[in-house]
Amino acid sequence: MAEFVEVAQLDQLLPGASTTITIANREIALFNVDGAVYAIADACLHQGLSLGCSRLQGKIVTCAGHGWRYDVTTGSTLQSPGYAVATYPVKVENGKILVAIGQP
Repeated sequence: MAEFVEVAQLDQLLPGASTTITIANREIALFNVDGAVYAIADACLHQGLSLGCSRLQGKIVTCAGHGWRYDVTTGSTLQSPGYAVATYPVKVENGKILVAIGQP
């Protein structure tokens, strides 16, 4: 069973915003897409640059390095079908964002 850890307050991550966090030595990017929060590994598959510090439009984040695009709801890259970054379960309770740090 996944262990959820509080990582932020929902009012700190407004719709359309992203941030990065570290849990159990894992760099994770958080995204707020129209009020729903998603968590993916914070490293582009292309060159490892931060996705949480990149541009989010809708549910697509575009890596600031070379423009690789990812669907933050699935972790899938649009450049290379079949490749994806890890995704992590997220829940919001009482205004707190919690991310599961068990198996991605």
